[in-house]
Amino acid sequence: MKFALVTAVLFTSIGLVNVANAASISKGQALVEKANCASCHGAGLNAPILPVYPKLAGQYSDYIYYTLKAYKVGNGNAKYGRNNAIMGSQVQSFSDNDLQDIAAYIASLPGNFVIKK
Repeated sequence: MKFALVTAVLFTSIGLVNVANAASISKGQALVEKANCASCHGAGLNAPILPVYPKLAGQYSDYIYYTLKAYKVGNGNAKYGRNNAIMGSQVQSFSDNDLQDIAAYIASLPGNFVIKK
């Protein structure tokens, strides 16, 4: 019992377990609506207005989070950053927790990705 408690405290302190900052789908939905993401990514974030914009609905939350984070980092970091003027300006005002909430909401949406077997 003591070992389990010490292990849990250790993992929590180094960030491997982050129960206190669990992503909120409802907060993510509010942030997506406020940022008007559907203006480019379409209804339900699944019908982009142009073929160059990706479908987001149903995408893995960790992929969405790290992609948004890369747009926030920008082209200043060649290894981790992404360069897109629209997305770069969209994500600058969001905190890391906001990005996690947005990613959780997008992952919760029904998508129509094709999975090849």
